[in-house]
Amino acid sequence: MRLGPAVALTAILLGCTLHADPARFVSSRDLPRDVAGLGGLSGLEVSEDGATFTALSDRGMLFSGAFTREDGAITGMAIDRATRLFGTGGGPLVGTRNDPEGLAIGSDGTIHISFENRHRVDAYDAALSQVTPLPRAPEFLKLQPNSGLEALAIDPQDRLYAIPERSGHVKRPFPVWRLEGDTWQEVFDIPRRPPFLPVGADFGPDGRLYLLERHFSGLGFTSRVRAFTLDGDRITAEEEVLKTRTWEYGNLEGLAVWQDDTGAIRLTMVADDNFMDVLPSQIVEYVLPLAGAPQTH
Repeated sequence: MRLGPAVALTAILLGCTLHADPARFVSSRDLPRDVAGLGGLSGLEVSEDGATFTALSDRGMLFSGAFTREDGAITGMAIDRATRLFGTGGGPLVGTRNDPEGLAIGSDGTIHISFENRHRVDAYDAALSQVTPLPRAPEFLKLQPNSGLEALAIDPQDRLYAIPERSGHVKRPFPVWRLEGDTWQEVFDIPRRPPFLPVGADFGPDGRLYLLERHFSGLGFTSRVRAFTLDGDRITAEEEVLKTRTWEYGNLEGLAVWQDDTGAIRLTMVADDNFMDVLPSQIVEYVLPLAGAPQTH
């Protein structure tokens, strides 16, 4: 979701700290400001070893690069590729067609990108030389403007899932659609727990579905990550693994979940600066404790 300037400018630094959560802070790093077009990042994928990343801008740019790490913490990053997305006719994405939000990369390198306003999902080949529009579910046409298919995720079976930012009512759960052949099927719902709204998702190496959610209070952003255990197409457990305080970070919108060399699960997130200097553009990373390890707060 793209925030208006008046809303974004009211986000004031409050200097708050994170309260106790299952997740432990690892590192935070501002993105370089000298890369042309870098900003508005709303989607993120990280390689299995945590070394490289792909980030999606809501102005139709895809960036790839590598992290520099020391003792597991991010100490720097470099952008090695910036590519402008194109439409099915080969021309640039313009107007309401150019509002990408969700990013998910399949095991074969196919890059899936969801768009809101013109609610759809397009699939690009790994070289970003071809684009294929995926089928559109009738339900996509009923989604609210600027609040559409915000989150994409691919499960261990390489199946693509899409989650909208809004469900239409505060008491209505968020539908989760999965692409089955050429048809989107609503496979389950995620309980809506206000005031947070979905902005990013990923399946972790533990098989759980991780959902990044955001709330803007008028004073700043708060973020939450919930993890859902699935049995087939049924949620059997829900856990809140992270919740930040107001304006502890910027507008976190993209989430990548991976496993480090200790076996612990990492949550790597990217903040959308809305192309405004008042908002941070940053990578934030947390680690979940290993199963059976003692937790300290």
